[in-house]
Amino acid sequence: MSAFPRSLSSITVSVGGLALFLIFASAILISYPIGSTVRVYSYGDDSGKTVRCCNETAIDTRPVDSMDEVNKNLPANPGSKVPINSSSQLIDSGTNGGVNERAPIPFSSASVRQEEDISSNVSSGSTDNVEIASPLSVDLENNSDVIDTRSNPRSPASFLPEGVGTSVESGCDLDHGRWIYDPSGPLYTIDTCPVVTPGQNCQGNGRPDREYENWRWKPSGCDLPKFDAKKFLKLMRGKTLAFIGDSVARNQMESMLCLLRQVEVPVTRGGKKMHRWLFRSSSVVIARIWSSWLVHHTRDPLDYAPEGVDKLHLDVPDEAFMDFLPHFDVVVISSGHWFVKQSVYVLKNEIVGGQFWWPDKSLPMKINFSEAFGISVETSLSAILTHPNYTGLTIVRSYSPDHYEGGAWNTGGSCTGKVRPATAWVLSEHSGTNIMHQKQVTGFNNAIKKVTNKSKLRFLDITEAFGYRHDGHPGPFRNNDPNKITQHGPDGKPPPQDCLHWCLPGPIDTWNELVLEIITRERIRR
Repeated sequence: MSAFPRSLSSITVSVGGLALFLIFASAILISYPIGSTVRVYSYGDDSGKTVRCCNETAIDTRPVDSMDEVNKNLPANPGSKVPINSSSQLIDSGTNGGVNERAPIPFSSASVRQEEDISSNVSSGSTDNVEIASPLSVDLENNSDVIDTRSNPRSPASFLPEGVGTSVESGCDLDHGRWIYDPSGPLYTIDTCPVVTPGQNCQGNGRPDREYENWRWKPSGCDLPKFDAKKFLKLMRGKTLAFIGDSVARNQMESMLCLLRQVEVPVTRGGKKMHRWLFRSSSVVIARIWSSWLVHHTRDPLDYAPEGVDKLHLDVPDEAFMDFLPHFDVVVISSGHWFVKQSVYVLKNEIVGGQFWWPDKSLPMKINFSEAFGISVETSLSAILTHPNYTGLTIVRSYSPDHYEGGAWNTGGSCTGKVRPATAWVLSEHSGTNIMHQKQVTGFNNAIKKVTNKSKLRFLDITEAFGYRHDGHPGPFRNNDPNKITQHGPDGKPPPQDCLHWCLPGPIDTWNELVLEIITRERIRR
């Protein structure tokens, strides 16, 4: 009988201990629910902030503590397979160059996940664990498939618009990132897009290489989806997007048409002042308006400037696009390269400077060509932001870099033989590009202070990223003449070439992927 009380005591102690264990375990489970972690390892980013961009479901951005965690994943021999992008493909770094498919990482179909949706998914204890590793960044000269642009100390991107981030969403830097090799190639070919200007038809003009078509832009903190023509037409249903600017703006517009033609061939609606392409299924219109300087210009005589020379009235916007502005829902505007051509600069009907024209050398010029460009940007954007009948979205595409080496476009400059993107180690500083970019941003900053209407203004900064793409120009393959010279002569003289415009298909298609991303985000914000 004396044993029973001792057994009862033991049972009581055991039950009590079990109860304490269950309470403790429940507390742990509540704090750390199973399956709630979705991680992105972000190299070079120690912010630890939530990242919301594009098609990622990424939420926890805890940085890797050291490069040891990266290096241990590097292949032990040259024939190993190295991941080069976040699209779940492996590239064989051996001699065959084949593509090996693997199971894709599950991504959200939405371009941007709202923060409250993300929070609810984490707290719900979802069991879909995903870990996404950033692409490995190694030296291009050692056969790297990644080119990182974020550490270039000479980047013109230090001149950023006041009050405007480097992208339209915090946590995703569209303007900085890396170029990543993509073996899948472009979304169209010259055979499926007959609207390309002959000078940009690089393959049709005999360019023998085409690796320049296979590099994709990977922004810092997110992935930039490939252009989705169906998504674009759905977002823009019943609306008009206009490209305004010079021949580089036309270059971008033709890229957009080529991308959209893969799902529908538009109806052309020509005109002397504006060209339009109508996509009937969605009533979307792509328009193009030529405006070399974005300001009013005339060739009539003015004071001591004779007839026949272009006079740029820097304080008057170009009526060529202002007359149509209320009809546009999205405007992609750009300029800059015509300011190096002969012209006279006018402010308040007074001649204040000129380019390749200044008859009296004893008189000092008040304004040079880069300053004139900055004033024209402020004038045109101010007019857009104060137009009483315009409520659309304006995307200012930054100055497009050229890559003439050893001279200018008319003095023997060359980009012959460039077949891969440049690296930070070989990228030469182009002071002219940096100055023009800085003047453009200054004009942008001054204009946004004058806004009076309900329109939106966004700055799409492609200058730094495209400073690396010296391989993307037609070069000597600017026409289909079978007898054209494509190599340097015995005296080292380069052949005539185009190192300003961009091959189609080619790097410039990225500009329209960025445009679609901005439109997507602005649509979601409404």
